[in-house]
Amino acid sequence: MPKTHIIIPCFNEACRIPLTEIETLAHEVNACLILVNDGSIDNTSEILHALAGKLPNQAECLDLKTNVGKGEAVRLGFRRALDLGADVLGFVDADMATPAQDVKRLIETLDERDLDGVFGSRVALLGHQIERSLIRHYLGRVFATAASLTLDIPIYDTQCGAKFFRNTPSLKTALESGFCSSWAFDVELIGRLNLLSGASRFQEIPLRSWYDKGGSRMSVTAMIQAFLSLIAIRRHLRKYKK
Repeated sequence: MPKTHIIIPCFNEACRIPLTEIETLAHEVNACLILVNDGSIDNTSEILHALAGKLPNQAECLDLKTNVGKGEAVRLGFRRALDLGADVLGFVDADMATPAQDVKRLIETLDERDLDGVFGSRVALLGHQIERSLIRHYLGRVFATAASLTLDIPIYDTQCGAKFFRNTPSLKTALESGFCSSWAFDVELIGRLNLLSGASRFQEIPLRSWYDKGGSRMSVTAMIQAFLSLIAIRRHLRKYKK
């Protein structure tokens, strides 16, 4: 099986999961997809199993009996990828807001620059197509600033749903226990890795395109909860300090 594994967490995505784009991702990146059904109560599970059937040796389903939240769904997907012997592993959002071409570029950059991790970053640069609502943009900028202060590292976009990592001892250690927050798990994962191996082995890569597909469950209330979770994350990270 391919040694690059991509986790796609799904919760009640039956009405909006872009099957063709996910198939394109599997073929373009030559990766194994781990489709995590996070306790969905619609027919997401059936759709994911049908998709896996169309991608023999390139996709499998991980069905969780109850909804555990995005952070834990991603963590369990990562641990499954590690058990399968993944050399490179990462996750993308189920709506495929980050196109396959940019996912491929992130993974290639990981090897070209000999890094341990690359994070997609939604920066509205000339010639790039970054499309999201103003409220999500400004809330995201405020949150990213707060997260950067929490982690004490300069990072522009902690919440972009496209992150890839090399299989390292630090990553395995960082994935041993669950996260404080389901929505801000990215922040805690980055924080754990920073304390375990240092931020110099990780880079943010501006995406060339990213499209807000709508239907996001990141409400204003969820964003407020994510802000509050930064306090818990800062406290929790203390145990990873050398």
